[in-house]
Amino acid sequence: MRHALLTGFPGFIGRRLARRLLDEQPELRLTALVEARTEDVARRTAATIGRERLEVVVGDIAERHLGLSDHDHNALSATVDVVFHLAAIYDLAVSATLAQRVNVEGTGNVIEFCAGCERLERHVYVSTAYVAGTRTGTVYEHELVLGQGFKNHYEATKFQAEVWVHERMDAVPTTVLRPAIVVGDSRTGETEKFDGPYYILRMISQAERAGRRATQLGRSDAPFNVVPVDYVVDAMSAAAQDPRMVGETLHLVDIKPLSARDLVDLLSIEYAGRPTRGRVPTALVSAVLSIPALRARFVDTPPESIAYLNHPVSFDTRRAVDLLGRHGLAPPRFESYVKAMVDFFRAHERDAALVPAKR
Repeated sequence: MRHALLTGFPGFIGRRLARRLLDEQPELRLTALVEARTEDVARRTAATIGRERLEVVVGDIAERHLGLSDHDHNALSATVDVVFHLAAIYDLAVSATLAQRVNVEGTGNVIEFCAGCERLERHVYVSTAYVAGTRTGTVYEHELVLGQGFKNHYEATKFQAEVWVHERMDAVPTTVLRPAIVVGDSRTGETEKFDGPYYILRMISQAERAGRRATQLGRSDAPFNVVPVDYVVDAMSAAAQDPRMVGETLHLVDIKPLSARDLVDLLSIEYAGRPTRGRVPTALVSAVLSIPALRARFVDTPPESIAYLNHPVSFDTRRAVDLLGRHGLAPPRFESYVKAMVDFFRAHERDAALVPAKR
C-alpha cells in the first residue's frame, strides 16, 4: 500500500486533493499533517470524506521534525513515499515574520523530512506563479532567480521557499507546481475561499445594490490569470504518479488569459446583465484602499490586490501543456466556467467570508 503525507488539509485545495487521491487510488493510505488549532475541523472533514485510509496527525511544519513526536516522525519517515506540500500563508497582507516562518522555514522542514524518508518517490510542492514578482513580459517555467523584486511578503517568501526546493532537488525527487490565482470548481463553482476575483464580484454586487454600474479599476489592460481548483487538483494527482515529471516546474495557469478589463466586464455581465462603465485611475483606487474606513465603504479589498489587475506579466506553459496534456489535462477557459463561478457566489453571497486562509 502506498502512503502519502499531505500538508494544507483541511484547506481549500487540500480537502479536494485528499478526496481525489483516495477516490482514484484504492491502495493509497493518506496522512494529513494539521496544526492543533485546526485539529477538530480536520477530523470532522476527514469523517465527511468517509475514508478509513485518511489519518489526521497533529504537528506543525514551522517546527523541526514537523512538530511530531519521535514515534510519529519515525513511523512516517519509514513508510511515506509521496509528500504533497500545500500548506502556506498566502494572505497578500501577511507580515514578513509570519510569512517567513510558515512559507520558508516550514518548507525547509518539509524538505528535511522528505530527505530522511526511506521510501520517498516524489515530493509535490505547490509554489505560485507569482514567484515571478515584479517581472513583466513572459515568464518561463524553468526561470526563477532573475533579480526580480516582489509586490508583498507572500510573493517574496514563496520565492525563497522555491529556491530552497530547487537547491535540494538532487536529493529529493520533486515536482514544482505554480498555480495562478485559484478560484472555485469549474463545473460547480464551489469554493470556500472568496478572495481574488471574488472581491471584484463583491464590488459589482455593491454597485448594483446602489443602483449604479460597476467601474473598472486602474489600467486593466494586463492579463489577469485565474485557474479553477479542479484543474490544480488534477495536476497535483497526475504529477505524483508520472515519473516524467520529476525535476519539472509547471505553470498551472490559463493558457490564454483575459485582460483584467475583459474579465471584470464578463463578471459584470454574468452577475448584473451589463458591462462596467467608466474607470477609476489606479492611483485613486490605491489611495481609497489604503484608508480602512473608505475601503470598507467601497469594497473590503486588500490594497495589495490591486497590483494584480494592472501588472503586465504572462506565463509560458509549454512544459505543463506537454506533460499534463498526456493525462488529458488542460486548464478550461474562464469563459467556460464564469457562470458556475458567479452562480455559486450569488447563492452564498451573504455568508461568504472574504478572509485569507491557508491552502
